[in-house]
Amino acid sequence: MAEITYDIVKEYGSLSEPGKSWSKELNLISWNNRDPKYDLRDWAPEHQKMGKGITLTEDELRALRDLLNGMDL
Repeated sequence: MAEITYDIVKEYGSLSEPGKSWSKELNLISWNNRDPKYDLRDWAPEHQKMGKGITLTEDELRALRDLLNGMDL
């Protein structure tokens, strides 16, 4: 299995702290030295381990924002 590298370019914030001191965070991350994308996933403290998550381009993040703004929450 190929090694996955990442560089957290910008930390936007934590949405929740699910348990075991991990937190669900929105960050801007460069994966494998590629252009950074917006990333939503669970992280262990100090970002030493990560859970499964999703990555979004800027256009996809805007589309998600628009969908959320249109929801009756």
